[in-house]
Amino acid sequence: MIVAGSMAGIIVQFIISVFIPIGLVIYGRRKGWLSWKPLGIGILIFILFSQILEKLLHVAVLDPTGPSLKWTDNPFLFVVYATLAAGIFEEMGRYLGFRWLLKRHHDYQDGLSFGIGHGGIEAILIGGIGAVNAWILTNLIQSGAFEQVIAASLSADQAALLKQQVQQTTFAMYMLGGFERLFALSFHIAMSLLVLFGVRRRQFRYVIYAILLHALMDVAPALYQVKAVTNIWLVEGVAFIFAIIALIWTRRVKTQFVKEQG
Repeated sequence: MIVAGSMAGIIVQFIISVFIPIGLVIYGRRKGWLSWKPLGIGILIFILFSQILEKLLHVAVLDPTGPSLKWTDNPFLFVVYATLAAGIFEEMGRYLGFRWLLKRHHDYQDGLSFGIGHGGIEAILIGGIGAVNAWILTNLIQSGAFEQVIAASLSADQAALLKQQVQQTTFAMYMLGGFERLFALSFHIAMSLLVLFGVRRRQFRYVIYAILLHALMDVAPALYQVKAVTNIWLVEGVAFIFAIIALIWTRRVKTQFVKEQG
């Protein structure tokens, strides 16, 4: 049976993943620095480049049965592909967004707004909807209807594995899932400002920096996928370090933006 702590964890993950991004939007609007167009373009870019274009490439390249490429089971090549694909699609998306869709929105607050849109919608789609799915599955298990409902879409072995995963996910793991979305949000804001910095200076090398940093951040999760790393706390610890560095850089780069605007 599923303990009450797991149910509470699902709620915590949902609150962190959904209400903190929305809270940032409300806070930014009240403080007067939120820009609606960059926010909307940030959302659009994430959906188009990460959830559609990148996923289409994954369908063509990745083996659907496990974390490997279709033509090789070499874990190193999978890690290289997975990290670079995420970095290239998302950072090039940011670049094209600022370069062509936001030609008149190149101030510091525009970068913040874009990053909140990009990272916020990711948090909602992954953390928020993930929590909703977990809540539904948990209630199906508790009511005894899991096998009947899930049997139509999964094999018996797949259904049993999914049920086991839901039953074994603890409060701490759900909470960690919520905080992971915050770490990613902090990173997306910093990368949005870094790419914007390059667009303002007409120096594409900043986009390359963003791609490489994005790929570097994704190395630990990719290694976890191929089971080269098995400690999830280590993976999230790396994400936390990246998030703190991103937050510090986001605050410090404001001075440079203001100086160049002046």
